[in-house]
Amino acid sequence: MACSAGAVQAAGPDCSRPYTLALHDHGLLYSADTDTGIDKDFADELIRRSGCKVGVSLMSRVRIWQLIESGALDFSLSGIASPERRRFASFAWYFSNKYYLLVRKDAGMRQLVEFERSETFRLGVIRSFRYSASANRLVDKLTAANRVTQAGGLDPLYQALMANRIQGMIMEPFDYPVVEEKHIRDVTAIIEFNDPSIPHGLIMSNKALPPGERDKWRALVDEMRADGTVRRIFEKYFPPALAASMLDFQAQP
Repeated sequence: MACSAGAVQAAGPDCSRPYTLALHDHGLLYSADTDTGIDKDFADELIRRSGCKVGVSLMSRVRIWQLIESGALDFSLSGIASPERRRFASFAWYFSNKYYLLVRKDAGMRQLVEFERSETFRLGVIRSFRYSASANRLVDKLTAANRVTQAGGLDPLYQALMANRIQGMIMEPFDYPVVEEKHIRDVTAIIEFNDPSIPHGLIMSNKALPPGERDKWRALVDEMRADGTVRRIFEKYFPPALAASMLDFQAQP
């Protein structure tokens, strides 16, 4: 029994030092006001299974990526990959979702090409966020035309949208309850980008964690997916069918 327990312990993450993990305030993923959300539940379970000491903090998304790159932060959650990010971060996927454009109805536009061509349409985004391919193309094109407003989080963007300082913003399923709660749906329409779902996952700093340790943390995430833990977390916040659509996916590391 002692040998077996030792083998299990050896297979888990190295807990010889404390780790750091940052959450970001974003809809159902995490609310700083209530200290609740999908990522909070996920972090709690991941930390419990690891057996390691992990300090959890709240940061802006742009700060998270900076510290992940420098190695000053070990982990964050619900991140998506890009060629640039893969240079300094590795990922362990646990859900996948599509992106949508939340647009003011009085903008009078329903096609992506119309938003690109319009000289008056202004888009709101969260600093350092990347999205799916079509959404990224729209953001990059409007940025080049100086027609993008950046904010540190969702609330300033909702306020700008309602005040007509921006005419659209990119959203995810995690944002639906806030859109309904703030009665934004009365003046907006939701347009889907025709892109595949984008995998999101645990972000691991390549500089802070050697490849073997990243594999061990990825194994914990895979275990949480396989035994239904991730599904149970998502079904606390979404109807089962929507949760299933976000969790049934295949992705390469």
